[in-house]
Amino acid sequence: MEENNKKQQVESYQNVVVMRHGDRIDNFEPLWVTTTDRTWDPPLVEKGRVRAFCTGRKLRTSLGFPIHRVFVSPFIRCAQTASEVVSALCAVDDDSNATISDEVSIDASKIKVSVEYGLCEMLNREAIRNDYAPKDGNFGFNISEIEAALPAGTVDHSVERVYKELPQWEEPAAGARSRYEQIIKALADKYPSENLLLVTHGELHNLLRFS
Repeated sequence: MEENNKKQQVESYQNVVVMRHGDRIDNFEPLWVTTTDRTWDPPLVEKGRVRAFCTGRKLRTSLGFPIHRVFVSPFIRCAQTASEVVSALCAVDDDSNATISDEVSIDASKIKVSVEYGLCEMLNREAIRNDYAPKDGNFGFNISEIEAALPAGTVDHSVERVYKELPQWEEPAAGARSRYEQIIKALADKYPSENLLLVTHGELHNLLRFS
């Protein structure tokens, strides 16, 4: 019996998947910035939503393990990406013709989703143009509004965020990379028996890709 328990402990491991957000509108429609006061927070284009949904479906069929929890940067492009991916992962019907979350029904009990400040974009001019950033340094994220963009019933309101607030504007690039390393470890340690999906930005994706 003791040997079996040891064997289970050895074979037990956790998976952490990191995903960059989908296609953002300002890369396709440059004049979009003239239509909004939140130039630093572009949403996805429709193509980005479709790509995110299809990626979620691919994860569901190809990963070989379930995703239990999803953590999301507070930027709207990440919340919208997560919404599509989670909908595909939680879909109760396997309609191969579906290309977006609006076309499927989901079982919201399969995955829990939370917004995490520690996964946010690098808050500096390397990632956000200075003339697009808020003049007062206040990015004005409303967590309730962000959560409303996620699939109904999937948000876990009991989760305590690792980072209680956003980094300060003009965050050093090295500081952001250190933050990304810390948040991955903190979330993995906090939920050691669960597989995680982190929906974030290109800098974290590149950090892992080239490390």
